[in-house]
Amino acid sequence: MNRKQRSPVESFVEAAALSTVELFRGLPAAHLRAVEKKSRVREFRAGHVFFQAGESGQVLFLLEKGRVQTFRKLHAKKLIIAELRPPAIFGEMGCIGQGMYHCSAETIEASRIRTISRRDLENLLEQYPALAKRLLELVSQRFRQVLEDLESRSFRQLIPRMARLLLEKQEHGTVVGWTQREIAEQLGVYRESATVTLGELRTAGIVAVERKQIRILDLARLERAARE
Repeated sequence: MNRKQRSPVESFVEAAALSTVELFRGLPAAHLRAVEKKSRVREFRAGHVFFQAGESGQVLFLLEKGRVQTFRKLHAKKLIIAELRPPAIFGEMGCIGQGMYHCSAETIEASRIRTISRRDLENLLEQYPALAKRLLELVSQRFRQVLEDLESRSFRQLIPRMARLLLEKQEHGTVVGWTQREIAEQLGVYRESATVTLGELRTAGIVAVERKQIRILDLARLERAARE
């Protein structure tokens, strides 16, 4: 089925929006229009799973609105790799080499996603070598980030990591809407470990733990804990 024809103004606006995506930033307008013509846009509800780790890849995804989480699962344990906000791309590993996704990806709120098929992407990479170089740089950067995160998870103590997460997620001194299970997933640890760590911060009078709400009682001490 052919997609709905866009007006020249709509195509110009969408091509301009593509220029904000890291992969396409700084590319000439002709490159961006080519990408826009080869892509499709769809709306997805929260909880939509695009792919699972180990599946063969055929699509590159561009997040234009909403949030997407990439993660891996080991039995019942969920290790969050990244929470993506627009503009961002994901699924790039399914479009290079053996074409296999190294993680899973799921919307965590209603999202608008632009997709480019692997075949169309390969054609674009052949036409515009600058895109190929940019894609390889992006893949390298993400692998480096994953390795750094793994090193961080392995060698840093849990209390400083917990403190940094609470500081990052807090608004006006309160972390709202996060269960201890979700916090554990963010830290890549078991729920029991997260519960014990929060308990230590609570016992020290740094935070108050309530149902889906964590109040920061001593911001200065929490900031110190994050630097340890």
